Amino acid sequence: MIHASILERPFVRFGREVARDPAAALRREWLVTNGLGGYASGSLMGPATRRYHGLLVAALAPPVERSVVVQGSLEWLVDATGAGRIPLSTHEYGDGTIDPAGYLNVESFELDGALPVWRFGIGGVVIERRVWMPVSRNATWIAFRLAEGERPVEIEFTPLVTWRDFHSLATPPRAPEVEATGPGLAVRFGGDLPTLRVVATHGSATPAATRYRDFLHREETARGLDDRSDAFAVGTIRMALRPAETAAVLLSIELDPERDLAEGPDASLARARDRQADLLERAGAIVAEPAVQQLVLAADQFLVERRPAARTVIAGYHWFNDWGRDTMIAVPGLTLATGRPAEGATILRSFAPHVRDGLLPNNFPDTGDADPAYNTVDASLWYVVAVGRHIESTGDAALLAVLLPVVREIVDRHIAGTRFGIGVDLADGLLRAGEPALQLTWMDAKIGDWVVTPRIGKPVEINALWYNALRYLSTWLTERGDPAGKTYRDLADRVLASFRARFVRAEDDHLADVVDGPDGDDRRLRPNQIFAISLPHPLLDGDAARRVLDSVEQSLATSCGLRTLPPTDPDYRGDYGGDQFQRDSSYHQGPVWTWLAGAYVEAHLRVHGDPAAARALLAPFENHLRDAGMGTISEILEGDPPHEPRGCIAQAWGVAEVLRAWRLVDEAQGR
Repeated sequence: MIHASILERPFVRFGREVARDPAAALRREWLVTNGLGGYASGSLMGPATRRYHGLLVAALAPPVERSVVVQGSLEWLVDATGAGRIPLSTHEYGDGTIDPAGYLNVESFELDGALPVWRFGIGGVVIERRVWMPVSRNATWIAFRLAEGERPVEIEFTPLVTWRDFHSLATPPRAPEVEATGPGLAVRFGGDLPTLRVVATHGSATPAATRYRDFLHREETARGLDDRSDAFAVGTIRMALRPAETAAVLLSIELDPERDLAEGPDASLARARDRQADLLERAGAIVAEPAVQQLVLAADQFLVERRPAARTVIAGYHWFNDWGRDTMIAVPGLTLATGRPAEGATILRSFAPHVRDGLLPNNFPDTGDADPAYNTVDASLWYVVAVGRHIESTGDAALLAVLLPVVREIVDRHIAGTRFGIGVDLADGLLRAGEPALQLTWMDAKIGDWVVTPRIGKPVEINALWYNALRYLSTWLTERGDPAGKTYRDLADRVLASFRARFVRAEDDHLADVVDGPDGDDRRLRPNQIFAISLPHPLLDGDAARRVLDSVEQSLATSCGLRTLPPTDPDYRGDYGGDQFQRDSSYHQGPVWTWLAGAYVEAHLRVHGDPAAARALLAPFENHLRDAGMGTISEILEGDPPHEPRGCIAQAWGVAEVLRAWRLVDEAQGR
């Protein structure tokens, strides 16, 4: 089947029934990114429902040190015929006031690929509003086009400036210095902060520095956090708008905003749209299903620079930076499934120098000069799997020659024993890990000194990853005539036998989650067992694999991923809300994780060999792409129906794994 490109027929599009309904329009969020870790984002309706929302959220030390520079704007249409000032923007205040209420004038909203477009209808006038960011620039364009109407109008644009760390709602105590510079404004808060330039394509600017107080961020209320902020209205720009013409404002903290102004909004937008078309073409997705096309564009948002000269992966928007585990799980889907293997190779090379004692960093800090943390048992093992998937897909012998010593170092340090109690148990060859007060697996919620799911011992997915690392290394060494390949192969054979002896029990229809823990074996049903049959080198096949898959399908599977516990478990939490303690304590005790859908679909395809049935498991994501973070995939959903989206609105491994699974199914169906 030949599908129309989403650049011609938007996959995400809503009319007034959603755009003018506060409940529907507030829960949906848009996101555009700049490849630096910076972004612009907000609710479809308009209010900044999160502290992380803003028209310009800049990465001062890419991809970190992110700051909300411009939280929002006041936008008005001034009708020259005397109809008055008509609001285009919408804000919500702490007392519940909605003012102005521009959402009531929205006729439609759509994603042009991944770029948001609003159409406002006022009388016989239709105004089209677009937001996008130039690549590798801490800058945002907001453009207005008089799409319909025969009479000239005027746009009034007032930026609401905050200059705060994006984790904080603390606005600078002093008003900035504001200067009119032609059809624009220069805004200075002093110190080491760059100058914010607010520059219009034409018109006039009047400076000001008026504090607007008590903006409400309702998602922060729901998270049990402080939820009010102030912002400075730094002046008003007025731009005349004639039929079919565009007026635009550039928000920039770049030293050379003239570069973007010289290109102009029309050429900049054309470049952004051409880039989207190029991404689809490189992915071989020009005629793919619309959901696949949308996922290809969503994948691009996570691939960013780590300056001065590296590539990395933002784990999730809005608040995550780059994490070792998330990056290695996500990189095959973000690069191989999108036709960008060179970027995947660059990321794998970029992370190699960070290996310490056989471990990859758990995460990189929010500041550019701090050292990464290494408290993870699985990041380095996922690194080996990511290398393996890359080599299998590309046959890149040169890359393998560079990374093989790193892979061998990782495996050898795990055999010898490394930090955090990570090491091979000589009695059975299985990998153990963990110490009190540490969270080392992906189930890593911690509240103070309380590790919610400690999983000390020999976790099931860790040993599935360990087995895969040994198989890959033994194969690569054997292919090079290195006799050490047999040593690793023998250890892998031992792990296989021990795994089947320890994790499989005849009276259970599922695998143990952890064996040899401080309190014995943890035989609760969890989704981690799926990796024993989904990874490239499975530990189970035949009836044993089918039993595991059946147990996951019957107790954990939902429309958009796997629960972390079945509803029958006494520790199950079907909701995900409240303050940080409530959320963290339930994080892995029932919520659905979207990234697990990739392993689930791959395991289903391997066990049943039915691509059509595997494809049906992915179909619900088509609806999810039109909800929450529009055009992308949420981090988690609540375990109980109707499975409300929660957590990050855009999660790298969720997008990557769903896209990777979709391409696997397409390949199996010969598409």
